[in-house]
Amino acid sequence: MARNQRLLLDALLLGLTGGLCAQVFTFLLDLSQSVFLVGLAGYHAPGLPDEGGVLRESVGAYGLWLIPVATTVGGLISGLLVFTLAPEAEGHGTDSVVRAYHKAGGFIRYRVPGVKMIASAITIGSGGAAGREGPTALITAGLGSMYAAVFKRSNEDMRLLVLVGMAAGLSAIFRSPLGCAVFAVEVLYRDVEYESSALFFALTASLTAYVVNAFFVGWNPLFRIPPGLVVSGIREHAWYLALGGAAGLVATLLPAVFYGVRDLFRRIPVPPHIKPAIGGLGVGLIALALPQVLGGGYGWIQEAIDGHMAAPLLLTLIFAKIAAFALTVSSGGSGGIFAPCLFVGAMLGGFLASIFGQPSAAFVVVGIVAVFGAAARVPFATALMVAEMTGGYQLLVPAAIALTVSCAIQANLSQRMKYKSLYEAQVRARVDSPAHYAELIDSALKLLQEKRVPLQTEVTCVNLIDLLESGIPIALPDGKRLTVLELSAESPHVGKQVHPDVFTDPDIDEDLVAVIRGTEVLVPHHTHRLSPGDKALVITRADGTGRTEKS
Repeated sequence: MARNQRLLLDALLLGLTGGLCAQVFTFLLDLSQSVFLVGLAGYHAPGLPDEGGVLRESVGAYGLWLIPVATTVGGLISGLLVFTLAPEAEGHGTDSVVRAYHKAGGFIRYRVPGVKMIASAITIGSGGAAGREGPTALITAGLGSMYAAVFKRSNEDMRLLVLVGMAAGLSAIFRSPLGCAVFAVEVLYRDVEYESSALFFALTASLTAYVVNAFFVGWNPLFRIPPGLVVSGIREHAWYLALGGAAGLVATLLPAVFYGVRDLFRRIPVPPHIKPAIGGLGVGLIALALPQVLGGGYGWIQEAIDGHMAAPLLLTLIFAKIAAFALTVSSGGSGGIFAPCLFVGAMLGGFLASIFGQPSAAFVVVGIVAVFGAAARVPFATALMVAEMTGGYQLLVPAAIALTVSCAIQANLSQRMKYKSLYEAQVRARVDSPAHYAELIDSALKLLQEKRVPLQTEVTCVNLIDLLESGIPIALPDGKRLTVLELSAESPHVGKQVHPDVFTDPDIDEDLVAVIRGTEVLVPHHTHRLSPGDKALVITRADGTGRTEKS
């Protein structure tokens, strides 16, 4: 069977599996919520009518006082599960998929999807301020990785099937087949660049999962907006320039707070298993005054769309939700960041609508697009996803206006900041991805060996290695350098998996991009192990950390 035909069949199977997995995860999430937040704390947040919920808040006999107990216990159980069984399942999930794509050849350990599903259901169901999209992305991407490994697919196919699986899971959660397919190929890079070779297969899986999900929940969009909602006239569109400016500021703040809190938690001298409980306690205490921050907050987003929330509360919730989801996920809790960011954008849009005297629904929808699209560096996908999630295609023009302003502000303000995007594992462009380093190096070495490149002097693969071993690293863009490590028989790295981070230590930031074994070029892959005599091509990122000594 030709490769493209086989990949098309793979996409259909992963789309079916992804749609079913999303239903299982949703069931576990509802079960966890009924045990922790409803059963223990007696609190029930507004839910979306199209998901069987009711737009009404319900508080139990003990008021809100048991919410910190629920969030703390949920964080503790989640932390014990994750850090005992699969530490890579911590955090928001989508970033783990991006990291696996760039640095692990798409390989995700088999146990990760199951651990992520249970831990995330407990985290969110107990009131953690996180969303379900990141966990679903990692769960279904993990299934794509597992599928590729079982059927012994190539490294390139495994990376592609990870994206296909992610698109399927997200589509089932958000009811957004086109937007989620584009998200899967756009989220890999900070610049406007896409993994276009995967788009068709991601779209196939995304559409399949969307159809599967529709058999369970119907075909309606996730959120409801008023019929006939339009924005017309230059004056009305001008208000969205102001919304874009405010969204750009918030989108710059989001990664800084999120990763700043994570770095703070990493310095706390307690076992990592306990940290999600500390974060859960912090969220619970915030919820004593503002229970709206609990969970993903979809019901409250619908309330903002309907214009049922007062301006002071909307303004307060912008910052309360940022703090709450940072405490939940940055502490090591398991949950997504997409839904909390939608919440932040919705509250910002609702607040400005009340200030400017504009329709709340349009401003809330556009606020969602402008905040998350800029903060996550996925503008095109976000616009499509929100249009499909709300049915608000008529708002694409004001959304484009606000998104353009927001992205420009976020890109400029974050230029000198440590954290430029909500997805830390993103790289700037394809040329910066370790997934493509080895391909480029392999192609270059073949051209040199076959003498298909006219040079004034004879250059071969061996000459290139000799040059690197001479102690003169090759300069690369952005202060990076290409150097080589030759493994001796006594090297502690012998026998280790050929992984991009295999040589990393606390003082040296470097990626393994390829291993030359004789005349063979090996890319990082879970089936390869380092051997004595291997020559490892390494990209060093920190100034002055290049090294060419034998290891």
